[in-house]
Parts: sequence; C-alpha cells; structure tokens
Amino acid sequence: MAAIPTEGGAVRRAVAEAGDLAAFSWYTLKALARDTATGKLAWPEFLRQLWFMASVTTLPSVLVMIPFGVAVALNVGSLAAQIGAESYGGAIVAFLIIGQAGPMVCALMIAGVGGSAITADLGSRKIREETDALEVMGISTIARLVVPRVLAAAVVTVLLGAIVMVVGIAASLAFHVFVLDGTAGSFLGTLTQFASLKDFASAELKAALFGVLAALVASYKGLTVRGGPQGVGNAVNEAVVLAFIAVFVANTVISQVFPLFVPARGEY
Repeated sequence: MAAIPTEGGAVRRAVAEAGDLAAFSWYTLKALARDTATGKLAWPEFLRQLWFMASVTTLPSVLVMIPFGVAVALNVGSLAAQIGAESYGGAIVAFLIIGQAGPMVCALMIAGVGGSAITADLGSRKIREETDALEVMGISTIARLVVPRVLAAAVVTVLLGAIVMVVGIAASLAFHVFVLDGTAGSFLGTLTQFASLKDFASAELKAALFGVLAALVASYKGLTVRGGPQGVGNAVNEAVVLAFIAVFVANTVISQVFPLFVPARGEY
C-alpha cells in the first residue's frame, strides 16, 4: 500500500486514499482467488472469523428485522386498505424485504458490528507492529489476515440474508393476519405470485457483495492506522462510515443494472 500524503487539500487526500483502497481491494481479491484455487487458504483463521461474525451479527439482525416486518405490514395495510388492495400485501413485502431490506440489514450489521471489530483487531496488530513482523518473515499480511476475514464476511452475510428474509416475512405475515385481520392465503398467494427464485438469488448476490465491500474497507482502515490507540478509534469510525457509503452506492448501482439482465417477474 502506498503512503497516503498527509499534506495538501482534503480532495487530494481523499483521491489518494480511494486509489490506495482500490489497489488494496484488487490485491486482496487476487489473493482470495489464488488461495482458494490452490487450497492455501488460512482455514483456521477463516473458521474463527466465520464463527465470530455469525455470533455477533445474527441476533441484532433478527431484532432489527422483526420491527421492520411489522412496519412494512402496517404501512402496506393502511395504504392498501385505502385503495381496496389489501391482498397485495404479500407482493409489496416481496419487493421490500427480499429485494431491498434483507441484504441491506445484513450489510449494515456486518459493516457496523463485524467491520468495526475487524478494523480494531487489525489496527491493534498494526500499532503493535505484528503485521510488520509478518512481512519481515515473508508472510503476506493480506493472505494471512485479510483474505480469511473477507471470505468469512461474504459467507456470513449470505447466510444471514436468508435468515432475516424469513424473519421479516414471518413478522409481516403475523401482523397482517392477527392485527390487520387479513388472510394468510391472500398474503402468501401474492407473495409467491410476484416473488421468484431469481429475486432470492439477486438478494443473496447483493448480500455477498455488500459483505465483501464492508470487510475490504474495514481491513484497509485497520492496516493503515496511524497515531496509536487514538488512531485505532478514529479508523473504526471512518471504516463504518465508508462501508455504509460503499454499501448504499453499490445497492443503487445493482438495483439499476440487475433488472436489465434479469427482468422482474410481473409488476409490483
């Protein structure tokens, strides 16, 4: 990684850091493909990170998704009742939870909870000069520390995406039936009519990409920490903000490009 200039304007530093992050991402993805293909992936580190991220993000994601499903059912029910289309609640849930909310909730949890832990861990190793020691011994920091974290973030985000989509739909269905006095048959009928396997695959693909983006940003900020313990704290804050921005930008781009290749089934 090139040294980021500390002098000059904010724009110059931002452009230099963006270029350095792009180069870091390229080397990491290349190492990920190489280590996976050759069987040299650091499996013990990958499994540790997989378990850690799953344990710290699953419960918060479920707790966030339940009120979101209820809110969707409430707003959809009120709006649909005004136009006499209560039975289309399932279709709107399919669009909001499967198409947008599920991957986004997972990505924000991975970026906010898992990503901050990655930055703090790698930043602490950086200021203790452990990463420098690895490089002196001829061990690639990217291959040993970054690749397992990026792969673990992608796997956990995909698995988490399936869980939160089920939880969100179940919460929305329960609220639709028991509070709004709707019927489960019409809800599930429109859900299966408008949702398809392609929608689920698209949501999981987005979740994987969001997880990779969040882990790359978190790892980069951790390995470029400056200024001791205070610098670690600053890097954690910057990593979370940058990861959120990257996820929102990626979601906008994918949402606009994906329908060009895979047309939506019906109209929501």
